[in-house]
Amino acid sequence: MRLFEYQAKELLAARGLAVPECALVDSPEQAVAAAERIGFPCMLKAQVLQGGRGKAGLIRKADNPQEAGKKAASLLSGGLSDSASGQPGPPAHRLLVEQYVPASRELYLSFSIDPSAACDLLLAAASGGVEIEELAVSDPQAVIREQVDPLLGPRAFQSRNLAHSLGLEGSAAGKLFGLLSRLHALFKELDAELVEINPLFLTGEDDLVAGDAKIILDDNALFRHPEFSLTREHFAGEAAFQAHQQGFPYVQFAGDISLMCAGAGLTNTVYDLVRDYGGEAACYLEFGGPNYRRALEAMELCLKSDSRVILIVTFGTIARADVMAEGIVAAIQTLKPDRPVVTCIRGTNEEAATTTLKAAGLEPLFDTEEAVRRAVALAQGDSA
Repeated sequence: MRLFEYQAKELLAARGLAVPECALVDSPEQAVAAAERIGFPCMLKAQVLQGGRGKAGLIRKADNPQEAGKKAASLLSGGLSDSASGQPGPPAHRLLVEQYVPASRELYLSFSIDPSAACDLLLAAASGGVEIEELAVSDPQAVIREQVDPLLGPRAFQSRNLAHSLGLEGSAAGKLFGLLSRLHALFKELDAELVEINPLFLTGEDDLVAGDAKIILDDNALFRHPEFSLTREHFAGEAAFQAHQQGFPYVQFAGDISLMCAGAGLTNTVYDLVRDYGGEAACYLEFGGPNYRRALEAMELCLKSDSRVILIVTFGTIARADVMAEGIVAAIQTLKPDRPVVTCIRGTNEEAATTTLKAAGLEPLFDTEEAVRRAVALAQGDSA
């Protein structure tokens, strides 16, 4: 589970880490009032769970009340991206109005987990405000890696080494150890997969200020953190939110083929095949495991996607093929889908599944690639 920036910064501030003065708003009028209170220039930051917000035009600077009101209204309505594509950005339900921090330098800092070494991993870079994955590819030496004992946390000598590598001197180097210690303590307290500050501002007064913050929690540990819960804002669409509420793993895409598949490995294969044959997935819904008796709810969610065909591919051993087929037929009879359904149902009691599908007027397919080709052709308007 990924937290919004405002949530992450609240957690940082509560533990004594420096963050810019800010206010959470949900209307242009509130944005103007908050900006006048915080002072100009200020930053308007869309609270959406999307990387690269700056490049997408979702973080904007305002120099006066008129700019603050106009830019806040644009962000809250899904204003045009500042990127070269010019495509509309996602609408933000809330904005963070934030103090502008004049920084002499921008750094990168994060804690994550290194499973191969059974320890925590501290990553840092002297270039903040960039995608660390891109930097690791383009300039691997620029990314500083330090293994941290999960129980002891970052040690003083590690902080001194890191300060030297980042070019921090004087009081800034001394403040780095306190920042690392508090940030790692938060990382462990939250059962987090990632705690990241990017950029970490170095001010002219040698203060270290979190310009942006990202926190990703381990979903398996959420039961220990009831203060956090997934809301509608965490999901790309209504279907994805409803799937979460109903216990279906669901991923939204932008194509025209809805995938109802059983098993993550099979789904990845089907997804790749769809791309290989020139199609694009509209969504993926997990129809296996504990959900294989829930065809009606699964198909109803798939119908919420703007797709042209539903492709159902399963290979069940414990999840019985005949039960899946019966559920699919019942779902079609109840929902009367307005798009073709392509089925490739394999596994336990496959013969009974085939009989059920044929009796309902469906053509059972037995080769996954053939089923994918059929779905792609239908999505592209080829009725044959």
